[in-house]
Amino acid sequence: MPTITPFLWFDNQLEDAIAFYTSVFGDSAVLSDPGPGGEVMMASFRLAGQDFMGLNGGPMYAFTPAISLFVSCEGQDEVDYYWDRLVEGGSPSRCGWLVDRFGLSWQIIPTALGRLMGDPDPERAGRVMQAMLAMTKIEVAGLQAAYDGAQA
Repeated sequence: MPTITPFLWFDNQLEDAIAFYTSVFGDSAVLSDPGPGGEVMMASFRLAGQDFMGLNGGPMYAFTPAISLFVSCEGQDEVDYYWDRLVEGGSPSRCGWLVDRFGLSWQIIPTALGRLMGDPDPERAGRVMQAMLAMTKIEVAGLQAAYDGAQA
């Protein structure tokens, strides 16, 4: 069975990106050593158990939000941790999205969002959706308040 490994193209920041990402996520490691002369051209690494490949390919391509990395968080503490670390030097967006300092888009999403939006009651699910659309970083308490029908 083949494996699918995300392959990320960086301008010339691969080594910095790997050091940063492996410091943020547990179960992470650098899986390959620098090439000849110690210069990193291509490397493999693991983040939270997922293998990645990276390339210092130069400036001809850049990341876009058309692809993002989705981080499923168990609760607000995890959301806060990953959001605060990944947005540092980058920029926040809406609905739990951010762009990190390397230009890569991330979605930092609590599992509560899917659970609450998946409610069979369309009014409850709709309130949760509207609350999420008004957020930058997702706040579980705000989602729950919308679900419960509390006024903002």
